[in-house]
Amino acid sequence: MRLNTGRAAALLSAILAFAPIAPGSARAEDLQISVYGGYQTAPHSDVKVSDGTDFTAGWEGNSFKSPQYYGVRGTWWLTDLGKPNIGLSIDYTHAKVYADDATFGKTPGWTHFEFTDGLNLLTLNGIYRIQKPDRKWTPYIGAGVGINVPHVEVTRPSGKTFGYEFGGVTLQAQAGISYQISERWSVFGEYKGNYSFIDVPIDSGARLKTDIITNAVNLGVSFHF
Repeated sequence: MRLNTGRAAALLSAILAFAPIAPGSARAEDLQISVYGGYQTAPHSDVKVSDGTDFTAGWEGNSFKSPQYYGVRGTWWLTDLGKPNIGLSIDYTHAKVYADDATFGKTPGWTHFEFTDGLNLLTLNGIYRIQKPDRKWTPYIGAGVGINVPHVEVTRPSGKTFGYEFGGVTLQAQAGISYQISERWSVFGEYKGNYSFIDVPIDSGARLKTDIITNAVNLGVSFHF
């Protein structure tokens, strides 16, 4: 494993420094934990390797193929600060992409190329909801920034790469609707998009760069406490 722990730890510490750590005075309904899954895709992206290799990769999401696409999110609504419609969340997403068959026709000797034990996206987000006391459904939008730690899998004539690496910065946007089932439980559906800047080391001292956009339609459940 060649994860640059120094850079990853520094960025993660910066994210967590602004994370929604709820004070003891926070009311129960201000906090929620959500889990979700869904259907995730990714458009083609240009791939550049420092040894001169340059090609366009076609990506498949295979959301329901193991390891599956999923996510976990913690949200703190700022009700006690007089801003009940504004929230902060920490969001982890196990997104993934596989190079399609057409990609290997452009890359002689490459037999394996994917990020499938996760692009592993961790973001800090601001969320705005339109909440009304007499209505069970609540639309919301959000945006944020964080890091990606992909599991890099590359097999080519010069060698093999298989391990977690620090990739770089990830941007996130989302929009959805939640529905309150009870005081403690709600369900939601949403669109979530991520733009990940990936720059990772691979075999023979080379570096691989690509920008991957993932688009997902999610369904999830939230517990309020």
